Amino acid sequence: MLIADLRQRLSALGANPAHESRVLRHWVRALPLDAGKQPLQGWLPKAVMAALPGLMAELDGLVQLRSEHAGGDGTSARLLLGLADGQTVETVLLPREGVCVSSQVGCAVGCRFCMTGVDGLIRQVGSAEIVAQVVLARRKRAALRKVVFMGMGEPSHNLANVLDAIELLGTEGGFAHKQLVFSTVGDERAFAALQAARVKPALALSLHTTDAAKREQLLPRAPRLTPEQLVEAAEAYARASGYPVQYQWTLLEGVNDDEAELDGIVRLLHGRYGLLNMIPYNEVPGLGFTRPSWERARAIAAELSRRGVLTKLRDSAGQDVEGGCGQLRAREAVGRPARVVRIHA
Repeated sequence: MLIADLRQRLSALGANPAHESRVLRHWVRALPLDAGKQPLQGWLPKAVMAALPGLMAELDGLVQLRSEHAGGDGTSARLLLGLADGQTVETVLLPREGVCVSSQVGCAVGCRFCMTGVDGLIRQVGSAEIVAQVVLARRKRAALRKVVFMGMGEPSHNLANVLDAIELLGTEGGFAHKQLVFSTVGDERAFAALQAARVKPALALSLHTTDAAKREQLLPRAPRLTPEQLVEAAEAYARASGYPVQYQWTLLEGVNDDEAELDGIVRLLHGRYGLLNMIPYNEVPGLGFTRPSWERARAIAAELSRRGVLTKLRDSAGQDVEGGCGQLRAREAVGRPARVVRIHA
């Protein structure tokens, strides 16, 4: 389902834009129908009010919890959600009142270290299905202050649906623009669309390496923009939006953790309006990559910070339950062969 479809259905029942806004606000904020100073009863058109319980039930059915896997930190959890057609996506409840949502079933980028891309792109997640993940998270957690589009899929490959979801969350959902984070491997269309968007989210750029040839190996179907071009485009958006870029770096032992990469990071990011989120790899059996020791990761982050690149060392939610992106969904697959890919550092 798309948000536009929902609006059209409300309009056909006699709802004007103010009515639509109120209904959408109740849904996105997971509010009871009798919440608010002005009751919906007597304010909404009778046809809308009569249809509302069934419509809300339909929206609740867009995603259904299939399984939940709590993290060892006591604050994070990975959720496997079923969609109406039987497909599944993953949503993550993050520490500090955040949620990470999926924008696609599968992914076409084919990152060598990610389970999500093993089967390629299966289908797009509709804008209402994206928002429904946030609604479900709100029902599980009273306070929700941040939504990151870093789950299954590449948001720039489902751009219209993702931006529609972001607009609804940033207008009716109660989220400040900077509390919505659009993550991408880098796409010129996405940079242009974000600049023009009504709600301008913060930007997270999946960099992973400063070597263009190595990036082509690690992210084989990402747009062919060099790391330098990506950083320039991200910097331009950050300056225009007022929110620093969050550069994402999955730390792979023996692949992107040597001195040449650290020198490249300093060259590219020193003095930039952004920070580097360094995340030690969440190991996936059969993909051929390993997670460096926490001590090694901490030393790398400390060196980068000392050299003038603000670096935050973060742990991947789900490491202790083998819940890296795509892993929960993969557990339901039968007979998937293992895949080992060697990347030359």
